[in-house]
Amino acid sequence: MPRLAAFNSPLMLGFDHLERLVESVAKASSEGYPPYNIEQTGPEGLRITLAAAGFRREDMDVQIEDNQLIVRGVQPEDDGDKVFLHRGIAGRQFQRRFVLAEGIEVGSATIENGLLHIDLQRPKPESRVRTIDIQGG
Repeated sequence: MPRLAAFNSPLMLGFDHLERLVESVAKASSEGYPPYNIEQTGPEGLRITLAAAGFRREDMDVQIEDNQLIVRGVQPEDDGDKVFLHRGIAGRQFQRRFVLAEGIEVGSATIENGLLHIDLQRPKPESRVRTIDIQGG
């Protein structure tokens, strides 16, 4: 993927991590399956809900890599003895990535009625005050 114009400036040294983050967000927003909701469950709580109809708990994997939450789903192969007259239910694998802000913690993941719920906690920011000693001669 070509570099973004804003990061080509010689004044933007050391922002490679930010450039990769912007690229991953752009890539993730173009994916459309499975659909999902993000809701606020409290002052510090968030919940991501993915529509994972047809997937069992064993068919899905939730991982955290660096600052990304990655949800993968792989359905087992059909046993071949079924004859479909119409096949409208998608039986494909998926991978969905969510970029997490600094400090976001993943609490739990549960599946219920074809919906995968992932609960997140956003800790309260701590006020940091630091005094710098002034050196003099």
